[in-house]
Amino acid sequence: MFVELSFLKQIADVAAEQTLPRFRNISLVDNKYQTGFDPVTEADREAERAIRRLINASFPEHGILGEEFGGENLDQSHVWVIDPIDGTRAFISGIPVWGTLAGLTIDGDAVAGLMAQPFTKELFMCDGEASWYEGPGGTRRLETRKTIELSEATLFTTTPALFKDEKREAYDRVEQTVRLARYGTDCYAYAMLAAGFVDLVVETGLHPYDIVALIPIIEKAGGVITMWDGGAAEKAGNILAAATPELHARALDLLNR
Repeated sequence: MFVELSFLKQIADVAAEQTLPRFRNISLVDNKYQTGFDPVTEADREAERAIRRLINASFPEHGILGEEFGGENLDQSHVWVIDPIDGTRAFISGIPVWGTLAGLTIDGDAVAGLMAQPFTKELFMCDGEASWYEGPGGTRRLETRKTIELSEATLFTTTPALFKDEKREAYDRVEQTVRLARYGTDCYAYAMLAAGFVDLVVETGLHPYDIVALIPIIEKAGGVITMWDGGAAEKAGNILAAATPELHARALDLLNR
């Protein structure tokens, strides 16, 4: 065990104190980009500040990398990687498929993580030994579905529009092979993969704070998650998550064909 589940729940609680009162309420939305649209809200900033305060008070020797305020003490072996609201577009649209992500890395390896959706009162957690769900349906250990054939798989991605040129061709090869493809659920898709309802997640252009927390949750539930070239998912970028090693291998082959 690398971290107590009780501490992951504390992270979820302090973040929810900042996000829930602002969800489905009119709030200021800023755009990070001068061209294009990458929204950030007061809820993002205040939730990250609250998470940082908790980590600094509990583990002052640990480093932190966050989406809104960057890095501190990144030369430490233990570094927390946090995204206060993964799915800000969903957040500002009033759709509860966003989540708070917090993952612990040791020497660059993701070993524990949290995805919290406070509106639905759901927690998806990994303490380093097992992955757990806690929510309205009770508490249970997470386990991926045993799908091994692409033709039987359910695939999620944020939107195919994110894939450009050769990447779009690679993604389309996978989508055209699976049974069902759905879009737009951000971190929730990975949580549903760990919970046994989704079989594949294919993404591009991710940052470490988008994915690090989800890696151990998926792996300890029985799934496989890597970059498209088979490299460590902690490096982010192009990501493939699958419910089983067999399904992962078949999807990886299509992406790189």
